[in-house]
Amino acid sequence: MARPKGGGGDARQKLIGGIGRGFRTGGFGGIGVDGLAKEAGLTSGAFYAQFGSKAEAFTIAVREGLTFLHGGIAMFQAEHGDAWLAPFVDFYLGPRMEVDLNEACALPTFSADVARGSVETRAAYTQAMQAIAALVASGLDGADRDARSWQLLAILTGAAAMARAVDDPTVRTSILEAARVAAKAV
Repeated sequence: MARPKGGGGDARQKLIGGIGRGFRTGGFGGIGVDGLAKEAGLTSGAFYAQFGSKAEAFTIAVREGLTFLHGGIAMFQAEHGDAWLAPFVDFYLGPRMEVDLNEACALPTFSADVARGSVETRAAYTQAMQAIAALVASGLDGADRDARSWQLLAILTGAAAMARAVDDPTVRTSILEAARVAAKAV
């Protein structure tokens, strides 16, 4: 008898990690089910025991990746109180930019594929982004804090995507430094 989808906790957790890494590296169109399963050290049969389709797996990877970002922001707010923004920006545009693409932030790595994704993926992304923006806004002062939270997220997303795309370290540094100044001014 087949195990119901969603069971098999260890395999599922391995797959969730693997699909996140696989989609970050290859994008939705650049990796297949076999590659995603291999990334987790499992078989495509194990993949289909957990997920009904590659699109379903992508939606889960997006949700998990944005949940990780939400948790990181919450951690900086808890650790630094009202002064959370500058340390968060320095971390996001500093050490987080040094990790391999397969561990990079879901926001800049998945956004373009989400725009071309399924209705379910776009809905999950929208819901997660609204929660992230609300969390960011809760850590800002002023009546315009909702708009400023979106500004911050756009600056960080664009800077991270651009900095990872260029092949010149000097240009990369210029992008990150300019974005760091703009983000801290939000």
